[in-house]
Amino acid sequence: MTSPDGFLPVKSAGRTLEVLEALAASPHRRSLVDLARALDIPKSSLHGILRTLAQRGWVESDLTGTRFGLGLRALQVGAAYLTADDAMGLLGTVLDDLSRQFGETVHLGRLDGPHVVYLAKRESVHPLRLYSAIGRQLPAHATALGKVLLAERRDEEVDELLSWPLPALTRHTVTTPDALHAALADVRQRGYAVDREESTEGIVCVAMAVPLRSPAADAISLSVPVARLGPDTQERIVAALHRAVDQVRAARGLLTSA
Repeated sequence: MTSPDGFLPVKSAGRTLEVLEALAASPHRRSLVDLARALDIPKSSLHGILRTLAQRGWVESDLTGTRFGLGLRALQVGAAYLTADDAMGLLGTVLDDLSRQFGETVHLGRLDGPHVVYLAKRESVHPLRLYSAIGRQLPAHATALGKVLLAERRDEEVDELLSWPLPALTRHTVTTPDALHAALADVRQRGYAVDREESTEGIVCVAMAVPLRSPAADAISLSVPVARLGPDTQERIVAALHRAVDQVRAARGLLTSA
């Protein structure tokens, strides 16, 4: 497909990236037949791509040699992305402080099209906690991180960014344009977003955008199980996030990209 600027992507490079993205999106190794069917790539061509990627360490196979997953090279490149990001160094201290204050799961997320991706996290000290992993991608409309970042944009931009109808992760997920627009208007008025069991049943999450660029691309959040949500928990989290954002705002001049 030709891009708006007239550039025609290289087909072989596009297929290679499609394979890597498909493997990254799967929690399990995938077979040649499965990948060929999902990506609509001839098995002979796909086999050559997989062998090339395996030779370079981007892909690994199981003991039978018939099922494939990401290799160590993918991890190394992903880690290099985080290491090279100036924001990670600045926000690491902020995440640590929030984690010490509440003992709950803390995330740094970045908007990536219609999704939000976890860039960093601090684990809860409690056995009952939110499952998540660095690099995990979730629909932006279903998370506090995503909603607070979508709210940085006009409704028209949001509508173009998302694919309708929106998928529901739980029975609480907002899925219609009117409901999402109303939710984003509330976020803009309050300055923070709340996910009340919209992405995970039993979990409430509060998020605030990080003012490193405009519109903001990053946000920080705290996730708390409903069972541990006291009458003033949300209020205390919002106050702590405000302090964290003020700290980032004061220090953002240290970033070379600011």
